[in-house]
Amino acid sequence: MGVQSLFLLSDTGEVLFEKHERGRATDRGVCSWYWTEVEKFNEQKEVPPLLVSPTYYITHIVRDGITFLACTQEETPPLLCLEFLYRVASVLTEYLGKLDEDALKDHFITVYQLLDEMMDSGLPLTTEPNILKGLIPPPSLVDLVVNALVPSNPASNPPSQGAAVPWRASGVKHPSNEIYFDLVEELDIAINRDGSTSDGEIYGEVLATSRLSGMPTVLVSFGEPALFSDVRFHPCVKVKAWEADRVLTFVPPDGAFKLMSYRVEGIRTSPLYVRPQFSYKDGAGRVTVLLGEKMPNKVVDSITLVLPLPQAVTSAELAANCGSVHYDAASKTCTWQLGKVPVDKAPCLSGRLTLEPGCDRPRDYPPMLLGWRLVGTALSGVRIDAMNIMHESYKSFKGVRALTRAGSYEIRV
Repeated sequence: MGVQSLFLLSDTGEVLFEKHERGRATDRGVCSWYWTEVEKFNEQKEVPPLLVSPTYYITHIVRDGITFLACTQEETPPLLCLEFLYRVASVLTEYLGKLDEDALKDHFITVYQLLDEMMDSGLPLTTEPNILKGLIPPPSLVDLVVNALVPSNPASNPPSQGAAVPWRASGVKHPSNEIYFDLVEELDIAINRDGSTSDGEIYGEVLATSRLSGMPTVLVSFGEPALFSDVRFHPCVKVKAWEADRVLTFVPPDGAFKLMSYRVEGIRTSPLYVRPQFSYKDGAGRVTVLLGEKMPNKVVDSITLVLPLPQAVTSAELAANCGSVHYDAASKTCTWQLGKVPVDKAPCLSGRLTLEPGCDRPRDYPPMLLGWRLVGTALSGVRIDAMNIMHESYKSFKGVRALTRAGSYEIRV
């Protein structure tokens, strides 16, 4: 049981890195088989996370254009493989600052060292960034110069080995002690033709940035903890304390980390409304799309509407009274970039459509996709009511921000 081979692939299909365990090398042909499966879907994100080839079980994730592929010939829990791939991607991002082909190639020695430490005999071994940074210093120009001039001392112990908790080094000191939280939510919802809303779902994350000295214990309480479902925590969270009184109790890692993730179901609210209208006559048609705010006191920006037109449309002339409109004739898709809703006019997209000869009315109406960002509000109603720092006497600064954005937001025509 475990991962037999791990591949890192570029967006062009090139094998950037490969690591094999148990003395059994997996043929690179499995990567070619994987890309053949990807071509069966419109987008790579639509590919199921678990694939079964004639000879291997394959799990995969994609991060910033880099595909992480885990292969095994034995039955292995898929979540074990997926969680390990997420950890590898997260650690590489933290080490390199960004996850792209050039950064990986420039630091290929560090990447292989990390893979050696993170996996042993196909099973996850050391995945905490704090411990890994004690074993393998993050690459930088200063490190390269120092390592070239000063020989390393192999007998020295990593600083994290003496830490009371594996995710936090001992003796952390900051000139200013502060901790901040970001509530980031994504709304998946579908709006029906009559304007009614199907039950939506929010996926949320609590992201934290900690710069606290010493070994503090942080307590975070929520206003509506009963809203949460399918919660997942960082290993620093004391799960028993959460189950007992619904309060997060944890010794935070130093720096940025994801404290928890959650889902909230039964969402029927939205900050915007969209009212599309199509009419056809004598082989031609007209389209009108009205858009407006439903929460005028909230800040909604980054508004983008993607309008796929029916396949029977041969040409389109579209314009809007605000924002910019781009029509791609090849994909028959109109993109309306609005940004914010202006205060002096109601946003409206309209235009003429030309249909194929002999077609009076299209049969297919692809759903529209709406993108937006709601600043300063967690749409689910989740909020942080209190934050307390225990076991340390210094003055600290705390803060909370909230952001909700559209995930899979469909408007059925």
